[in-house]
Amino acid sequence: MINGLPQKLKILRMKYNLSQKEVASMLDLSPSVVSGYETGERTPSAENLLALSYLYKCSTDYLLGKEQTEPPFTLNIDGLNEQQLQALSILIETMKQG
Repeated sequence: MINGLPQKLKILRMKYNLSQKEVASMLDLSPSVVSGYETGERTPSAENLLALSYLYKCSTDYLLGKEQTEPPFTLNIDGLNEQQLQALSILIETMKQG
């Protein structure tokens, strides 16, 4: 077991509002495997560790405990049209100024 990995995987999954079933589907795994990763009963292969790092937009170093910096907040803008993206950009800039 990799120290701290189960907790990080659970926190990241919750941060992205994903269920274990959704993560499993995205990575072509069974939900019980994802659950095992989060409880520490299973350790992901190098291939699955890399897939998890891509899914959660973080480095494998972070997942393995070598790097302590939590991945930055990301915002999913899929499905927004150009007008919505512009409005969002204006809102973000306004919030930064205030």
